[in-house]
Amino acid sequence: MGLMDFIKSDTVSNFVKKQFIDILQWTESEDGVLAYRYPMQDMEIQNGGTLVVRDSQMAVFVNEGQIADVFGAGSYKLTTQTLPVLTYLKNWDKLFQSPFKSDVYYYSTRVQLDRKWGTPNAITIRDKDFGMVRLRAFGIYSFHIADPKIFYQKISGTRETYTRDELEGQLRNTIIGSMTDMFGESGVPFIDMASNQEEFGKALREKMTPIFADFGLALDSMVVQNISLPEELQKILDQRIGMGMIGDMQKFTQYQVANAIPMAAQNEGGMAGMGVGLGAGVGFGQVMAQSMAGAMQPQQQAVAPAQAAAPAAAAAAPAMSSDEVVAAIEKLHGLCEKGILSKEQFETKKEELLKKLV
Repeated sequence: MGLMDFIKSDTVSNFVKKQFIDILQWTESEDGVLAYRYPMQDMEIQNGGTLVVRDSQMAVFVNEGQIADVFGAGSYKLTTQTLPVLTYLKNWDKLFQSPFKSDVYYYSTRVQLDRKWGTPNAITIRDKDFGMVRLRAFGIYSFHIADPKIFYQKISGTRETYTRDELEGQLRNTIIGSMTDMFGESGVPFIDMASNQEEFGKALREKMTPIFADFGLALDSMVVQNISLPEELQKILDQRIGMGMIGDMQKFTQYQVANAIPMAAQNEGGMAGMGVGLGAGVGFGQVMAQSMAGAMQPQQQAVAPAQAAAPAAAAAAPAMSSDEVVAAIEKLHGLCEKGILSKEQFETKKEELLKKLV
């Protein structure tokens, strides 16, 4: 075999090895694939071949790194008319040169639903109500590829496939960074943020839309599901809410003391211990008792005729110290326990004695 015969044989062999593509299509067999490069090794595209782009797909022809023609959903016969940019890049004059090679990339434009975002660690912001606080937030978002040219240039490149999972870390961290800026810039108190999560989600979406567009993506939805404080700060907030629900602290203290005295008296030495506590309080104990006496409603005054004039006499009597009042209440409680005084009589006398704390 001569040299020319060998060259001809090798050329024929290489020609036979090549496969000519009549139909280009992508079935998206794997979920989560955003970009797919059609396999072109040892393959060339025939003149008049068919390009199939399914719904929720786009296709891009790339010639030696330069983006050429872009196709939306449909079926296309590949000619110089349907590939004007590629024709120009390849310097085809009037005739379509067949077969030819070009990289073909498919992109999924389906909406990627229920993608989750959240703060891995609490973020610190300045709050109008609480000063410096640390916040947590999480939610969901959805997106789709809107501009495959930008996505090819900035994200997927010449990869054989590019998946949603590879992109999510970048998107999630970008969302958290923008959200942190919004927390700091808005000046809205945490309480208002937590009660207006829908509005906050809308504001966050507006801020994120141009950022997603810079990646060739469209941000379809942005939902803030929760804005909260870390557990230790939430407990402090709960205490503050509880104090707000109490309202008048003075009346609450009166109520607590009025309930604590009979409960302490049930235990041996309870009233004496109570007296020590009240005596140690000095002025505070007197103010507390005065406030308590002013808020207490009159009890049933079913006492003996000889005792009916006791309130008037007590009013004229000199003031008693807190220790003396507690000691007297303790003695009366003992009489009540023995059945000498009724419960109503004990309550009446206790109220009279408390009024003497001035």
